[in-house]
Amino acid sequence: MQRPDCNISFTNALIAVGSNGSSEVNLSFSIVRDAVDRVVGESGGKAVVSRFYRTPAFPAGAGPDFVNAAFAIDWSGSAEDLLALLHRVEVDAGRTRTRRWEARVLDLDLLALGEQVRPDAETQTAWRTMPLAEAATRAPGQLVLPHPRLQERGFVLVPLADVAPDWRHPLTGDTVQQMLDRLPAADLHEIVPLDPD
Repeated sequence: MQRPDCNISFTNALIAVGSNGSSEVNLSFSIVRDAVDRVVGESGGKAVVSRFYRTPAFPAGAGPDFVNAAFAIDWSGSAEDLLALLHRVEVDAGRTRTRRWEARVLDLDLLALGEQVRPDAETQTAWRTMPLAEAATRAPGQLVLPHPRLQERGFVLVPLADVAPDWRHPLTGDTVQQMLDRLPAADLHEIVPLDPD
């Protein structure tokens, strides 16, 4: 990724994006593409964007298939400012939040901001190691970075490996590629690219 020639300090932000608000894959593809374009445009920097993938809804039966992607941008602001931008883009696309892990017209998740651990290592570890059944009924009341479930989600790791395979989790030391390699093949076989390499 190219960096501007200036004295501003930039941090690489990793973002996951998905849409399954429609059973029409082409519509979800357009929503995801437009969301990436808007975030990149408003961040004022360059981006590296993954291929787009068709993935089954998570959890199974939660709605139509998703279109998922991941992208990296250089970000000079705070994590809170970036999260606010992501939420604005979601709302403008028609996103509502009524229940956890529902079908959604647009989902933008801040996965990581450089090597930041938020709010602290203990809280991040508690959410990362929380059993899935408990995580399905609770949501953190604050920003947790890195995203606490990224290591178990093929629909996040497959596209993320396109843009940041060597990014290393600041607490576990695992790279994106190592996390992806540990997932069972059954978790990955329905994740298919929608655009050419």
